[in-house]
Amino acid sequence: MKTLKNSILVLLLVMLSLSVKAQNQRNLQFFRPVGQAGLNVFETGKADTIPYEGVKVRVGGDFAMQFQALNQSNDLDSLVELGSNLNLPTANFNLDVQLYDGVRMHLRTYLSARHHEESWVKGGYLQMDKLDFIKDGFMEGFMDIATITIGLDEFNYGDAHFRRSDNARAIYNPFVGNYIMDAFSTEAFGDLTIQTNGIIGVIGLTNGKLNQNVVVNDNTDNKVSFFGKLGYDNQLNDDLRLRLTGSWYMNNGTTTGTWLYGGDRAGARYYNVLHTLAEGGSDFEPRINARFTKLTAIQVNPFIKFKGLEFFGIYEVASNGDDAGGAFTQTAAELLYRFGSNENFYLGGRYNNVTGKNVDAAQEKSTSRINVGAGWFLTNNILTKLEYVNQSYSGDGWNNTKYAGAEFSGINIEACISF
Repeated sequence: MKTLKNSILVLLLVMLSLSVKAQNQRNLQFFRPVGQAGLNVFETGKADTIPYEGVKVRVGGDFAMQFQALNQSNDLDSLVELGSNLNLPTANFNLDVQLYDGVRMHLRTYLSARHHEESWVKGGYLQMDKLDFIKDGFMEGFMDIATITIGLDEFNYGDAHFRRSDNARAIYNPFVGNYIMDAFSTEAFGDLTIQTNGIIGVIGLTNGKLNQNVVVNDNTDNKVSFFGKLGYDNQLNDDLRLRLTGSWYMNNGTTTGTWLYGGDRAGARYYNVLHTLAEGGSDFEPRINARFTKLTAIQVNPFIKFKGLEFFGIYEVASNGDDAGGAFTQTAAELLYRFGSNENFYLGGRYNNVTGKNVDAAQEKSTSRINVGAGWFLTNNILTKLEYVNQSYSGDGWNNTKYAGAEFSGINIEACISF
């Protein structure tokens, strides 16, 4: 609590020391709107609609609270009994700063998270959509379609990370949990994004490390990770939008590149599932992270929105380039219907399956999850959602473990505020 209070005090002092125009603090250039207005925004667009009027600071936050009522079981009858009660609420503190014409900074701090008791900076980045700070009009033609991003934060692999819950920022996620194989990591990165006539291209690299350090050991084999995306996104008419992207991530190191599915240090959104009476469990259950070395991952994402009907999908393969081999395949399909005068209500369902082997010689393991739910945007910045979730485990690869015959199911209610 003392650390939290000190962090908030420091942030308040920084805010008070800045010269800002409070009445315009929400009008930032090339910025994803917060709340319902930011739904289905992926890469920030290139429309230059906000005039630059000097340095502006946008102070924001995210809050999420859950009521969880789940039951679980397995073949060994070794899982803890879950009750029905509130989970620990989560909170984010966000700073977005317009530093110059076409230059913006983002910083997010997790004030309260499941996995860490203390508050800490999740990450941040500098986004450049113009290079006028070098010279007025410098490379203007190229920058009309280009965006340069540099930082230590989540990087743009796949489209699912735009819809997931980022600790307390759960307002873009129509359900409570993220995907089983959850591609999200905060690494030092830089990328170049091109957007023109509906075509999207991304090329970038990270240092492949979640925890940054400069110590070199004899057994260290750090390699740079390369990632990219190619796709098409177009509003064909007033009713129909089509988007299709393919993304890749590659790392050939044996001590880097293993964090793509284990980089979210906030913890998973279902609490205490698959914990045992004897040994407890991980804050990251029920996700799957094979921690492959020499990882190669490919994710394909279709997105279709026709009037109020919305479909988002995932086809993803993560393979191990090490001699032991192994691979996992993830499929997901999410169908929503948004309705109301401002589409402020929705009903929907999601199916998610992950199947594979940790090494080529291993037996296959599989897990599947079904979510059915509904949501209501009370305002642009307030969302409440209700879901039923059922996840089960199958395959000989789980034999003699707590996952053999494991299943959890029940109801979750989540309230989200983002501003």
